[in-house]
Amino acid sequence: MTRIDRNHLKKLAEIEEKRFLALHPKSGSLFQEASKVMPGGVPMSWMAKWPGAYPVFVDRAQGARFTDVDGNEYIDLCLGDTGSMTGHSPAPTVEAVNAQLKRGLTAMLPTEDAVTVSRELARRFGLPLWQYTVTATDSNRHVIRYSRLITGRSKIIVIDKCYHGSVDETFATLDSNGNTIKRSGNLGAPVDLAETTRVVEFNDLAAMEAALAHGDVAAILMEPAMTNIGIVLPDDGYLQAVGELAKKYGAVWIIDETHTISVGPGGMTALHNLKPDILTIGKAIAGGIPTGTFGMRSEIAAQIKAKVERELIDTGGIGSTLAGNALSLAAMRATLSEVLTDQAFERMVDLGSRWCDGVDAAIAEFDLPWYCSRLGARGEYLFQATAPRTGLEAANAGDFELEQYIHLRMLNDGFLITPFHNMALVSPETTAADIDAHTHAFRAMCKDLVNG
Repeated sequence: MTRIDRNHLKKLAEIEEKRFLALHPKSGSLFQEASKVMPGGVPMSWMAKWPGAYPVFVDRAQGARFTDVDGNEYIDLCLGDTGSMTGHSPAPTVEAVNAQLKRGLTAMLPTEDAVTVSRELARRFGLPLWQYTVTATDSNRHVIRYSRLITGRSKIIVIDKCYHGSVDETFATLDSNGNTIKRSGNLGAPVDLAETTRVVEFNDLAAMEAALAHGDVAAILMEPAMTNIGIVLPDDGYLQAVGELAKKYGAVWIIDETHTISVGPGGMTALHNLKPDILTIGKAIAGGIPTGTFGMRSEIAAQIKAKVERELIDTGGIGSTLAGNALSLAAMRATLSEVLTDQAFERMVDLGSRWCDGVDAAIAEFDLPWYCSRLGARGEYLFQATAPRTGLEAANAGDFELEQYIHLRMLNDGFLITPFHNMALVSPETTAADIDAHTHAFRAMCKDLVNG
């Protein structure tokens, strides 16, 4: 297979860095001003990870495209890392939000939309009872606390190299001896992660059972397919077996569908007929308005109710003042009923396959030792020749230098992909022409890489 010449890669990167500066002078000026008032010149520290000398500043976004302050237009395959999976500012969501703005944003009281949204989520995911938060991170924090409450246990099991938002218990990994330790870059961890968490590899049922066998595990929190270290798909029967092990050892099984909803309207839970105790999700379901939600079995809700005193319900560490607000619920109702419909997912999944087909064709043509994984409307390539089975394997298949070049090259060519890895996502507004344009640009990039 073709190996990448590192000296040639460095020269290609230098070309793209100069090209970036020529294409984005206004973003450069804004970045200079931003650096005076924001650490790193960005509203959130992770925004500094984009390739190039500085981040591109956005002027406007609509559908599957956005335009920067320099007037450059991009086909957006990042889509807010799922936050804008609907496409930017979908018309039904915008209409619903505008109407709700005139009726009130938040009042600490329920609205009719909450009933409609809960019924739709129950239809999609099969869990009857729902609660609302501001982000999926909040949902994951809350259900961990509920799991500890009803089981009386302390430990949480997570998957090695997982990501569930900024949840303390999930920033853990395995060392070379199989011990749970904090992940590199885990800032200001409040306690030793070994006190709160056990980490197991994805697709390793023996390790999962061994972790459960201690008898102190309150919950298993996991994505049904890993998405934030590179797409890692479950082995046949793995997810069902995890559910059975959770039941055997009395642990709450929590599935986080925030990213894996890309496979269809009910995510992998519906696709594989999974039966979690609790399900969490956020980002996509409100068309870009911040929100999160979690659903639960009736038995779980009854156990929580039996242990929560009403006079203390506002001080239990669950919820926030803006949770379940009228604006986010109006956005969810419109998004779920009119944007992320069953029909829309059929088209999105088809285009996701088309994107992967184009990537696979270029990988084969230039004999590159890369692999493209598929997850419905989502696809991702990593730098090994076979599909990864664990988060560690996917992490070891990364190549930061190569990724930075590819991201910068594609950005300069007018395509935005997720900054943290080589992932693309398709929205209801994405067209076949958008996908084919990416295929053409990706092939040209691969050709330049191997012709050093």
